[in-house]
Amino acid sequence: MYKVHKDIHFCYGHRLLNYDGKCAHPHGHNGKIVIALEAKTLDARGMVHDFGDIKDIVQKWVDLELDHKMILRKDDNLVKILKDLKEPYFLMDENPTAENLAKLVFDFAKSKKLPVKSVTFWETVSSSATYSN
Repeated sequence: MYKVHKDIHFCYGHRLLNYDGKCAHPHGHNGKIVIALEAKTLDARGMVHDFGDIKDIVQKWVDLELDHKMILRKDDNLVKILKDLKEPYFLMDENPTAENLAKLVFDFAKSKKLPVKSVTFWETVSSSATYSN
């Protein structure tokens, strides 16, 4: 089995609802996504998937949808405030935890037909969550 990894860096803010701790308050992170792609055989170029193509697909989406935005659960009362202030945000059905953000990126990569095996979402340099199939 062949496996490649692509790192994607971005900045974001979030907060968690129904949480008793610091993360209940709006705050920011310098996040890192590590996307792992896997294949039993290599393509005609000798690759699992071209790193540039992964960047063109996933990095562009992250830059457009998540980078420098507040990532919030759709029923968070901050949404109306940010909307009124014309501030950038991204909405999720669930709390924007590292676990849920890993799955969000995994599902996006899968929807683009990438042979994604796992996504690890680093919220800090010492804390990460992985989603895999």
